[in-house]
Amino acid sequence: MQGSLSRSQGAINSKLGAGLSVLATVGSTSPFVGLFGTVIGIYRALIRIGASGQASIDAVAGPVGEALIMTALGLAVAVPAVLAYNWLARRNKVIGEELASFTNDLHGYMVSGGSVRPQGASGGAAAPKGAPVPAR
Repeated sequence: MQGSLSRSQGAINSKLGAGLSVLATVGSTSPFVGLFGTVIGIYRALIRIGASGQASIDAVAGPVGEALIMTALGLAVAVPAVLAYNWLARRNKVIGEELASFTNDLHGYMVSGGSVRPQGASGGAAAPKGAPVPAR
């Protein structure tokens, strides 16, 4: 019985964690994608400066503006992804802890033949064998 409950608990925890690795990957790599866009933008600005022979604002402004937009987009993707990942990971942890408590209570109830009551069922105390079950 304990093995069956443990396998079920593991399967549920596995389903809860599905997709979290993709969210974590997006949250951790998108700032680097934005940084790559920034590097490309700065490189293009330097190419324009070299081609024109002078560092005028009109030769530099466009590529630098694009570079800043790429940085902003990378952060705009990363911040919500990391926040969502942290929220979901915490939620899954709480659900896993409640599931573990439930499986422990269920195991105790089934193995004892019903004499051990779950913590929440009878006010936190185990009912003695043969004692009437309080009405709800």
